[in-house]
Amino acid sequence: MRSALRITIASAIAVAALAPALGSAAGKDGYLTNTAGDVVKALGANVCVRSSQWTPALAIAECDPDLVKSAPVAQKAAPQKAAPQKAAPQKAKPKKPSMLNVEQKIELQGMEFNKVDMTDDNKKDLDKFLGGLGKANKSRGPVAIGAVIVTGHTDRIGSMNYNMKLSERRAITVKDYIVAKGVDQKLIFWEGKGPKQPIPVTKFCDNKMKRKQLIECLAPNRRVTVEVVGRALNLKPKAAAKKPASKKR
Repeated sequence: MRSALRITIASAIAVAALAPALGSAAGKDGYLTNTAGDVVKALGANVCVRSSQWTPALAIAECDPDLVKSAPVAQKAAPQKAAPQKAAPQKAKPKKPSMLNVEQKIELQGMEFNKVDMTDDNKKDLDKFLGGLGKANKSRGPVAIGAVIVTGHTDRIGSMNYNMKLSERRAITVKDYIVAKGVDQKLIFWEGKGPKQPIPVTKFCDNKMKRKQLIECLAPNRRVTVEVVGRALNLKPKAAAKKPASKKR
């Protein structure tokens, strides 16, 4: 065995010594290679000729299979999963204010017989009515007026034609008063109904009464009705939904 090993080493040395004669042979990756790029091996021993730069890390399977097998295999690091990004918190959408439809009405009764002027009480009542629309209360905010309907009325004394015109003149009088209080006249609609819509209680006024007594009895019919339609902010808190009561077993 010793003689064989010596022959192998001697052959390797001999080949190494012949390296200058090979001309283009050069050291590559720790082993001596010929012009074809093949690893030079010692004659008769099939042993690769190592260069002076050889280290176990440069071992190849053709020449040093045992070293290649025993070399630890570099493990690829498992790719790290990117941490899930937290979704940006969504801003709460502002809630739309709750609105109310408002319909309010007032009857300006007791106008003087055969006249179109408003009484002092009529003016006070209408001022209070209009002022209340512009103020907030516990349930709603100020009313944004959408339309005002003014309707004039008369009692039944006199002809239908005359009373229709009289009722229209009464409606116009009240309409002009409301405009003077700052309401846009484009929002105001007016008409006259004459004696067509009497106050129910006046049905007991008998035409057999004395004229003065009958005129006084029919006074509620000599009036102007003012109706306002609009919108206002709802100030009432929403009632919490009641949970159904659990049944006892």
